[in-house]
Amino acid sequence: MKKRWHFIIVPMGLFILLFFTRLILPTQIDDVSSTIPCEKELLELADVYYVIPRFNNVSNNKAWCEEILSMNKELAIHGVTHEYKEFGTEKNEEYLQVGINDFEECFEFTPEKFKPPNLGWTSKNDWMKDKLKIQNKWNQLTHRVYHCNDTGIYKNWMAKIF
Repeated sequence: MKKRWHFIIVPMGLFILLFFTRLILPTQIDDVSSTIPCEKELLELADVYYVIPRFNNVSNNKAWCEEILSMNKELAIHGVTHEYKEFGTEKNEEYLQVGINDFEECFEFTPEKFKPPNLGWTSKNDWMKDKLKIQNKWNQLTHRVYHCNDTGIYKNWMAKIF
């Protein structure tokens, strides 16, 4: 009987590759907002902050914006209001522009990257790819991603381990 080691070797190799990829690529933190408490340790740990510009329809205050800017991290936009699967339904350009305007007012530059809340996405929003670099579900697999309020699919302690 022929042994089929490749059924073990190939998945193990992919797992090891993914593990080292996650160690090398920048760490990220989602759900950054002035109205969501975030541990300083997490903010210091992450390289990229995905900011919600208008969480619960409240814009981030200027003092908080300056504090986040002083952390000297890469900043990107994480939805507009962060409703559940907010971009799993079709949105128009005006809707997105509200979030971009709030982000620009807060940080005084235009975001280049966008990650939809809960990674909900419909192809009807593909028009956004002309404006922003969209981060999809692969992003969560290839990067260690933390959440300010620890509400992600994987808890923050799991992201630290793997």
